[in-house]
Amino acid sequence: MWLNIIEESLMAAENAPLDVAVIGESGTGKSSFINALRGVSYEEEGFAGVGVVETTMKKTPYQHPKYPNVTFWDLPGTGTPNFHPREYLEMVEFATYDFFIIISSSRFTLNDALLAQNITEIGKKFYFVRTKVDNDLYNEEKRKPTSFKREGVLQRIRDNCLANLSHIGVPEPCIFLVSNFDLDDFDFPILEETLLKELPVHKRYTFVVLLPNLSDASIEMKRAFLKEKIWLDALKSSALSFIPFMACFNGFDLPEQEKCLNLYRSHFGLDENSVKGIAEKLSMSLEDIKSFTKSLTIRFLIQDDSIADKAMKCAESFCSVNGGLPSTIFQFFKIYFLHLKFINTVADDAKILLHKTLKSLSLRR
Repeated sequence: MWLNIIEESLMAAENAPLDVAVIGESGTGKSSFINALRGVSYEEEGFAGVGVVETTMKKTPYQHPKYPNVTFWDLPGTGTPNFHPREYLEMVEFATYDFFIIISSSRFTLNDALLAQNITEIGKKFYFVRTKVDNDLYNEEKRKPTSFKREGVLQRIRDNCLANLSHIGVPEPCIFLVSNFDLDDFDFPILEETLLKELPVHKRYTFVVLLPNLSDASIEMKRAFLKEKIWLDALKSSALSFIPFMACFNGFDLPEQEKCLNLYRSHFGLDENSVKGIAEKLSMSLEDIKSFTKSLTIRFLIQDDSIADKAMKCAESFCSVNGGLPSTIFQFFKIYFLHLKFINTVADDAKILLHKTLKSLSLRR
């Protein structure tokens, strides 16, 4: 009975649906933004169509390739004659989305204002994303090579968006400047962090695991959220360990723990396919990658005497105060510390590979 409750709690956290509406005029980079969030490259399966001509004539769902319960909705372009925002929102069934992302580029338009105003009035949350700021910087530097100041240009763009949204009565608008082709620059990491903080608690896990590893901060955010769920995993695994004939190794159900480690690797972008892609970018072999990472081999992590030592100390301390079956408590803490080691090791490896990738990219520029 209680094992079913644990299983249901884990499933609820991992499978909470998340529906994100991406909206704006044609040509603003809506589809490119969706592709960037999903980590899907040009002409890859599931790629959201992009082009100068509006390619989105009806609302189109795009599932995240790793997390099918997360759907980004590419909504029809709004830059049409006789645009009526309230009718438009009714047509796209606004109530079905968790939040809206309004995409704008080059200049703030009347349709941007109407959308923002109406989304606010119907009680939904929106985030205003100004795309193609890399193009703005390039053009400005080309026009004014001697007086060009990157931060000054970005601040003017931000101030313009803020002034226009404030003018129509949007209180404390959330504005983010991004490039769809350089996600680790500009405001994309801040956008991630803001969305995560403002989502309902039961949706946060769903969102955090799909975030790309753009910075140390995003990796640390993911590490912190995954740690919060360890105790449920430990309860489930420690319960399973008492079922007869479970395949155990050194006191652990090895297949179950390997499955768990693979899931953490996937969350941090270190699954087999992702690591192969990183190796290609760095012009390294998989063996080279394994030489300076620790999370790609489970036996290295399982054969750690410190895990059993920590678990024994915690179990003895817990039982001396609260009573209980020592072996059960010991197994719980052993699984808990093993999963903690999994998360910390995978997160540390993700940061190592991120730094090597960023260094490699900077050398090529």
